[in-house]
Amino acid sequence: MRHLGRLAIILLVPPASPGLEAQQPSPTPEWLVADSAARTVTLNLVVTAPAGVPSALINGYREGGVQIVVPLNWTVSWHWQSSDSTAPHSLVLMQEREKLPLQGDRPALQNAMTRMVTAGLKVGQTDVTSFTADQAGWYWLLCGVPGHAIKGEWIGLRVDPEAKIASVKEKREKGKVKSERGAPLVG
Repeated sequence: MRHLGRLAIILLVPPASPGLEAQQPSPTPEWLVADSAARTVTLNLVVTAPAGVPSALINGYREGGVQIVVPLNWTVSWHWQSSDSTAPHSLVLMQEREKLPLQGDRPALQNAMTRMVTAGLKVGQTDVTSFTADQAGWYWLLCGVPGHAIKGEWIGLRVDPEAKIASVKEKREKGKVKSERGAPLVG
């Protein structure tokens, strides 16, 4: 009996994990609006550049600090705005690979990009686009301006054939400063 009690205690205490912890389901943020009847998700995305941060933030996140999960064959619409007065920015959906690209290129899904992907849009400029999430997989929503994604200006997007509704998962890292939404601010 004694050994069983010790075993129960050991099983109840999760092992410490250095580095990146598992993605945690998050409450649906205001910037994501899902309509399961219409099979659509609308994203309101704003790029900002707070002082002291190594890259601009997409809705307060950087370096994949959040992953948007979209059911397969849903329509994704985004309303994107640059609020960074220090540099131009863009957004393009690219297939995840071993390394982040140096700059944006053709989108992984048709029409999944802002105008002027590599030149970027200036402060106050906006872009609206829609695309069908018709290929399951893991993607980056990244700034296509040369050097920006490498500095951390990207978040994740997963097209999931098992998902029933669009959602957001935050990644949490130990020992990192977090933004008010939980994303690492200092890499």
